[in-house]
Amino acid sequence: MADKGACVSVEEFLKQCQLSGDAAYGALRSVLERLENPDTRSQARIFLSEIQKRFDTKEARDQCFSTYHFQIEDILLDQYQGYQGRKKLTMMVIPSIFVPEDWSYTFYEGINRHPDSIFKDRTVAELGCGNGWISIAIAEKWLPLKVYGLDINPRAVRISWINLYLNALDENGQPIYDEEKKTLLDRVEFHESDLLSYCRDHEIQLERIVGCIPQILNPNPDAMSKMITENASEEFLYSLSNYCALQGFVEDQFGLGLIARAVEEGIAVIKPTGIMIFNMGGRPGQAVLERLFERRGICIKKLWQTKILQASDTDISALVEIEKNSPHRFEFFMGLSGDQPICARTAWAYGQAGGRISHALSVYSCQLRQPNQVKKIFEFLKNGFQGISSSLDLSFEDDSVADEKIPFLAYLASTLKENSYFPYEPPAGSKRFRGLIAGFMKTYHHIPLTADNIVIFPSRTVAIEHALRLFSPQVAVVDEHLTRHLPKQWLTSLAIESTGTGDCSEGALAVIEAPRQSDLMIELIKKLKPQVVVTGIAQFEAVTSSAFVHLLDITRELGARLFLDISDHFELSSLPGSNGVLKYLAGTRLPSHASIICGLVKNKVYPDLEVAFVISEEEYIFNALSKTVELLEGNTSLISQYYYGCIFHELLAFQLADRHQLVERKCETVKSVDMIGFASSAISVLNDAELSIDGVENGSLIHMDVDLNFLPIPSSVKAAIFESFARQNMAESESDVTPSIKQFVKSNYGFPTDNSTEFIYADHSRALFNKLVLCCIAEGGILCFPAGSNGNYVSAARFLKANILTIPTDVNVGFKLTEKTLSVVLETVKNPWVYISGPTISPTGLLYSNNEIGEILSTCAKFGARVIIDTSFSGLEFDYESWGGWDLERCLSKLKSSCEPSFSVSLLGGLSLKMLNSTLRFGFLILNQPKLVETFYDYPGLSRPHSTIRYAVKKLLSLIEQKAADISDALLHHTRTLRSRSKCLKEALEKSGWDVLEPCAGVSVVAKPSSYLNKIDKLKISTTDINSNGNAITDDSNIRNAILKATGLCINSSSWTGIPGYCRFNIALEENEFNRALKCIAKFKEIALN
Repeated sequence: MADKGACVSVEEFLKQCQLSGDAAYGALRSVLERLENPDTRSQARIFLSEIQKRFDTKEARDQCFSTYHFQIEDILLDQYQGYQGRKKLTMMVIPSIFVPEDWSYTFYEGINRHPDSIFKDRTVAELGCGNGWISIAIAEKWLPLKVYGLDINPRAVRISWINLYLNALDENGQPIYDEEKKTLLDRVEFHESDLLSYCRDHEIQLERIVGCIPQILNPNPDAMSKMITENASEEFLYSLSNYCALQGFVEDQFGLGLIARAVEEGIAVIKPTGIMIFNMGGRPGQAVLERLFERRGICIKKLWQTKILQASDTDISALVEIEKNSPHRFEFFMGLSGDQPICARTAWAYGQAGGRISHALSVYSCQLRQPNQVKKIFEFLKNGFQGISSSLDLSFEDDSVADEKIPFLAYLASTLKENSYFPYEPPAGSKRFRGLIAGFMKTYHHIPLTADNIVIFPSRTVAIEHALRLFSPQVAVVDEHLTRHLPKQWLTSLAIESTGTGDCSEGALAVIEAPRQSDLMIELIKKLKPQVVVTGIAQFEAVTSSAFVHLLDITRELGARLFLDISDHFELSSLPGSNGVLKYLAGTRLPSHASIICGLVKNKVYPDLEVAFVISEEEYIFNALSKTVELLEGNTSLISQYYYGCIFHELLAFQLADRHQLVERKCETVKSVDMIGFASSAISVLNDAELSIDGVENGSLIHMDVDLNFLPIPSSVKAAIFESFARQNMAESESDVTPSIKQFVKSNYGFPTDNSTEFIYADHSRALFNKLVLCCIAEGGILCFPAGSNGNYVSAARFLKANILTIPTDVNVGFKLTEKTLSVVLETVKNPWVYISGPTISPTGLLYSNNEIGEILSTCAKFGARVIIDTSFSGLEFDYESWGGWDLERCLSKLKSSCEPSFSVSLLGGLSLKMLNSTLRFGFLILNQPKLVETFYDYPGLSRPHSTIRYAVKKLLSLIEQKAADISDALLHHTRTLRSRSKCLKEALEKSGWDVLEPCAGVSVVAKPSSYLNKIDKLKISTTDINSNGNAITDDSNIRNAILKATGLCINSSSWTGIPGYCRFNIALEENEFNRALKCIAKFKEIALN
């Protein structure tokens, strides 16, 4: 082919080109093949020189283009005095590629405004290179390491290669060398590529990206549906220069979708210090152009701006239509001299009347702010989450806000991308988060704390209330600034009048508000002699430690517990201010009677996003506080811990470890008088309740003893979580979850609501349940639990000192509550409160039918009981169709005329199971009884879901209601998995000597260790149950410890389930963990029954 091409004369070549544009392209392909062959390269270049000489005037070149379908012309580069480089470039164009025009010339002028060093020795890519002239000009002027000219049009790529040879060789076919003894052939390559796909596929990391990319004025969804080949029609190939297809970005509406995609692809392949330079038409308006970059975490600098005339054949009616249907206004000018912008409609009318319109053309230089973090964010988005990119907003006026939020979004993106589920975290708080707090204290304040000195709470208010409940003092003195959310009963109690008896264990708790100033506080402490003091320190006293020392001394002398709040003085900064309390702790160990409380609210982005921590250097205090979190709150929001964890991490990441030698701290030498201990109800519960086991010392524990879902999180849930934080300036209506909750309870349970219904939300349904327990106590009620209720709820009620009664249940009906047994009990109870877990019963996993719940409610109505229906464990029914669901509205409407006035039904719920994850925790409570609502608000200390959580929940509830494919498929997959797991576990347990109650729903299975009861305990777990031969006996109370010791498997025993002999197993584990659990069950059989 090359030899044949060498014989072709200029006349023969032109004759072939004259036939058609396709024929001309075929002839040029033959020339390119000769240029690519080193043996024919020189002659081919001379051949092109001869052709160029034939058409040496503008008129001749124009005639050549119209007759022979190609044109060779010079682009002059010596535009200013003192220019040392090549004076011109020789360039060929054909009809099927973009011809250089004002857009590309303005772009090159903008690039020229950068310093000469910008491209030197850099790796560069040009997007939409057309005939390649800008790529070649960059290589010629700035001597980059490599320039990749990229274009989706295959003919543009071939012509660019011809142009490269035209300029790499002189008219005699000899190489042209630069000052580094290289030719343009060493520096430039051209490749067919949809934007940056070539660089992405070949893992090329770029230092510079330049792009003169068109805007799409009238997007055509079908424009890119054809296969792109170099044999396609000239019209189609030319249309590629305008990329007519929609790109799936919010910027599509402004014709900027292609540029948006280019920017996001650029973020993936640009090096952290890289620069992107884009040519931008100003029609959408400068604010829209700049937002395209800024919301993606890019800092921009406008290099150059001019005006160009709008092409007369461009139809802008699509922009007029956009203006008609939105408040947006595009930006045009009348002629080149007009300086006042006009909208698209005015521009269209002016153009129709014969006027010439123009628009701005700007060149922007773009660099990533916090590039590594921004890259992580977009890596997550392209991994199946492109749909939420329109919500991303990384534009910040305040750099300190950007420095906080961008690292968090990057961490959240990495966590969601890398984890199919969120791992178990102990109730004391995330181990990582507690470790970061301890690290911050050690690095910045020289206090040698560990994670085991720190307990995480949802808020400062919750921490204070829990501490007071734990000790249950008769009198507590509390800083007046910290009493706002404490129970009303505490703030109005007159129990102080009986303090002379010295009985401070179980009496009503009286909180006395006190001024924060230390001398006044100390005077009040001396007079009232409280058992617990909770206070902050005034601003003017916080700089030194003297006020803190005085408080320590007086509380020690009186035997009072001190909880000191440092929230107002704790700074999350690399240069934290002086803090007298922390100075003291750097040199002296925290005394045993004192703890530090710190609420974290001083972030730059979310002033209402709170987490608190309590510091205690006493192990028994740490353990007790951890258990109160689990009992009363469930746990602290993991997302909130992630947020503040990122702030701590950023403050620690650049620090050298152990750079400062820590001084040896003093220990308290003065012995305290007898201190108030834990309340007797607290001691009983903390000792006896089966709370989760923290496997700090043994990381291989398998947790079948927690109410969490560790199955894979659906992508729609991950998307909702990320989007809720990626948004800025969220409207209140976007996070108003009440309409969605109304629809949810109506669709799932048929629960009636009206305008008087009260909706209350919390981070966890358990916190809401505990407030209801307090309402029960306030009304003098008796809380009735069916035998076989969730052990954590029963333990929490006991901790709160509720009057509890157990309603018997029978194995023959699956330990369900029945009308008959309920009637017998309620006949003997005054002011009953009945707790019902349903439709899914926790922990048995059985279901109440609509008829069964109707009969139960009818019985409760007859006796005027207040009913708490807890739906927190529902939503994962294995066979919903055969079960049939609930219609509570119909049930309750039948009871209106016959029920006692005190009868009411409160609906409690949590959405973590329905949302198929253990991280997005959200509890709701629906009250229909005004008196109960009033009582409930006497206990205000709830940790409310943050707006980001409410936004995510609302979005997911909408998807569930719409039966969106992803979440519907995930729900179906989870229920099938759980049904399969329950059968698997049943088989494994029965083989190992257990009797299993097969579930119909939920994440729990209960079983009785029949073969192990009253057998000799070979592991020596029990020290109390001894037979006549002196051997320890295994029973249903110590089976949990026996299994844990033998295998590392954590389950709940009958003391938790409330069903004699029956243990609970959580089956919603990660796949490998579940398989390990099955092996542990078999292993225990071998050990115990061998």
